[in-house]
Amino acid sequence: MVTIVLGSQWGDEGKGKITDLLSQKATLCCRTAGGHNAGHTIVHDNVTYDFHILPSGLVSPTCINLIGAGTVVHVPSFFKELAALEEKGLTTASKRIFISDRAHVCFDLHSVVDGLEEARLGGRKVGTTGKGIGPCYSDKAARRGVRMGEMLDEEVFERKLRSLDAGYRARFGELDYDVQEEIDRFKTYREKLRPFIVDQLSFLQKYKDCPDTLVEGANALMLDLDHGTYPYVTSSSTGLGGAVQGLSINPTRITSIIGVVKAYTTRVGSGPFPSEQLNEIGDKLQSVGKEFGVTTGRRRRCGWFDLVLARYSHAINHYTALNLTKLDVLDDFDEIKVAVAYILPDGTRHEYSYPGDANVLEKVQVEYVTLPGWKSNTMGVTRWEDLPANARAYVEFIERELGGVPVKWIGTGPAREHMIIRE
Repeated sequence: MVTIVLGSQWGDEGKGKITDLLSQKATLCCRTAGGHNAGHTIVHDNVTYDFHILPSGLVSPTCINLIGAGTVVHVPSFFKELAALEEKGLTTASKRIFISDRAHVCFDLHSVVDGLEEARLGGRKVGTTGKGIGPCYSDKAARRGVRMGEMLDEEVFERKLRSLDAGYRARFGELDYDVQEEIDRFKTYREKLRPFIVDQLSFLQKYKDCPDTLVEGANALMLDLDHGTYPYVTSSSTGLGGAVQGLSINPTRITSIIGVVKAYTTRVGSGPFPSEQLNEIGDKLQSVGKEFGVTTGRRRRCGWFDLVLARYSHAINHYTALNLTKLDVLDDFDEIKVAVAYILPDGTRHEYSYPGDANVLEKVQVEYVTLPGWKSNTMGVTRWEDLPANARAYVEFIERELGGVPVKWIGTGPAREHMIIRE
């Protein structure tokens, strides 16, 4: 059986808690796309762990973890993150993590180029994390990237990295980057990495009959290269299709597709955000929700829950259940609005379709419904019946408007136990 956990908005929905919960029963946990630009925070047994490139299934002492072929791996970050986990008590983590030989190497060179490309865009910059993810995926698509398996061959590795360096210098001129330094660093990394790198298909064949495989998405659907708010997106396939492609999953074995949605909406970086609240409401959501990026520390933009976005996300990812997170952040609002439709510049009203043109999306008028707040503390509530009536009504409204997709898990605080599980 395969369970897939996907972000359904613009990322930062709080996927870490549900993956932590599900990984306790999983034999295998896999990352399928993205790189160290992603981030999950997990509070487990009163210890806080920050995950970026590593799968959060490492928190479970029995779970085997794989960084799949669709990812890009910044090797120094991989080792730094692994060491941090082991220092916090996950002493067997290095024995339970593997990397597909088909994943691509994300170099420091890519980070330098990322900054230069953003600078050239000026006021239309994407708002990347600056981690080099986009340039690395660009090299992959242009068939000039370096795979993790190729990195083990010193001669091939050096030739391809020098070629990348020369290409970028031809484009940008002088770079604040020393290719020889990076080549020398990998002389040390190469042997350290060798035990971690596996042939993905052979590796997965060993686990093809395991009862529980957990696939952990990174970023979210609205940052998907094909289906997100292009060009203000990441450079990988962050939805269901990317999960299947990145791991060669047998679709008939997928038993659950869990969409993680925040009880409101946030976004980091540039790009259209129809339900964003550039007022005291947005400031309050940001402050109460402690909305800062795990990877970059950037302040997140905040707004009301957007049903048009959520319906679009569901139509692409086909969620079988939802995990609604951070419900407690809405505890002190007199009333809560939900975006239910967009009015496009030509006057047409859309409830389900999401404009593919970012320029159009920036100009839509949002139609809201207003629901009553509950004005009481839900932090740490673990039973559905203990939620205030208006809080239950809010959750049921979202379920109903999304065609009956059940909200099975409800987050009511940062700790792992701050979760309502509805049977």
